[in-house]
Amino acid sequence: MKENLQKRIGNKSILILGFGREGQSTYHLLRKYFPLQKLAIADENEAVAEKVIQLKDANLIFFSGKNFLDSANQYDLIFKTPGIPFKKIKHLVPANRITSQTDFFIQLFSEQIVGVTGTKGKSTTSSLIYHILKQYTENTIFVGNIGIPHFDMIEKIDSQTKIVCELSSHQLEFISKAPAVSVLLNLFQEHLDHYESLEQYHLSKLNSLKFQNENDSFIYHADDLLILEYLKKFNLKRNYFSYSLNHSVEKGCFVNEGKIIFQKKNDKKIFDVIDKCQLRGSHNLLNIMAAINVCQILKIPDSVIQDAIISFKGLEHRLEYVGLYNNIHFYNDSIATIPEATIQAVKSLNNVNTLILGGFDRGIDYSILSEFLCKNPIEHLIFLGKAGKRISEELKKGNCNSEIFFVNSMEEAVSISMKETKQGAVCLLSPAAASYDMFKDFADRGDTYKKTIRSIG
Repeated sequence: MKENLQKRIGNKSILILGFGREGQSTYHLLRKYFPLQKLAIADENEAVAEKVIQLKDANLIFFSGKNFLDSANQYDLIFKTPGIPFKKIKHLVPANRITSQTDFFIQLFSEQIVGVTGTKGKSTTSSLIYHILKQYTENTIFVGNIGIPHFDMIEKIDSQTKIVCELSSHQLEFISKAPAVSVLLNLFQEHLDHYESLEQYHLSKLNSLKFQNENDSFIYHADDLLILEYLKKFNLKRNYFSYSLNHSVEKGCFVNEGKIIFQKKNDKKIFDVIDKCQLRGSHNLLNIMAAINVCQILKIPDSVIQDAIISFKGLEHRLEYVGLYNNIHFYNDSIATIPEATIQAVKSLNNVNTLILGGFDRGIDYSILSEFLCKNPIEHLIFLGKAGKRISEELKKGNCNSEIFFVNSMEEAVSISMKETKQGAVCLLSPAAASYDMFKDFADRGDTYKKTIRSIG
């Protein structure tokens, strides 16, 4: 391990940019293998200084506060954490000095990695793949955007370990090597506050294809026209697999007569899981097909794949059933931060009578959501935050007939839903917006929603 790290680090001066969970993980690994290496940490949060002081590291420099980036250009190699947008520092340091845990990790283990990215569905899909592989071999790990830093798991990896990586656009932005098996689920508008253009965001995702080798496997959604456009534009030689809800594919998965078919040349396999699994909705059917493609490439036995898909329970905050309270079915889909995800959530559930929307406004185009809600009216719409106000303005243009409520808290939203939602019907939290105007993250928003329901109900 030390030799591999040494090849890239050498005698370079190193700055760890951002000292949250991943930054701390980077520090501890580098310090373990290079105890006397001069290191620097930069973080805007001045409260982080106390954590640095506790390290009692004489070979460490720390920069914090408003001017935490002023010295960045002095360093040869910068480990940037995903939460710091490149556009915030690009005027200070050239891109070729920036690296990340993700880049180092993939360089080391690319042949063993299944990398999963996409605007939506990557947590569910990567968790499902991990669940299937774990039923086949205990020697499987799960790292990345799911919340486990890559470097935290390095010492658990041997040459036979199967590695599942959930990869965000921020993690993929500065890679120079891609996983041997890469999955691109979809491309929508997202993270416009982090990127200078939508195309820049998409191209970060597509690094999972760009930096593969010719014999590596790339799995994609064959119904996503934007993905197809990029594949045609790039015209790269890869071992391609696809999946579709609408038509058969030459190599990959599709749906026929209520079952999933995997097809490759003259080989055809049937997976009877659609009516038996706990994942609901067409978007989850796509996630399942992506996972089947991965497991076929890795030669996992079909019986293991089928049984594991059926036993998989899904993740919190993703069309999560909260329960029946006051004879109302409450669902938590707090992960839905874009219009397309909210539309899929509504389509996946029957009898949505109340929908809670809105949050932090990142400038996303909500016309597609407005059009959907006007054509498929939901009786009660409850709006939060600036995004909620903008969505409601879009609805007015379409003469939407829903009853509209504006609230200032989740408690108020749940209280109204308890009073207004029809008995036996569904109240759904699916915001189509980010959470960080009122909450720490989408999980905090979902947890607050659930706690409030249980306290009021």
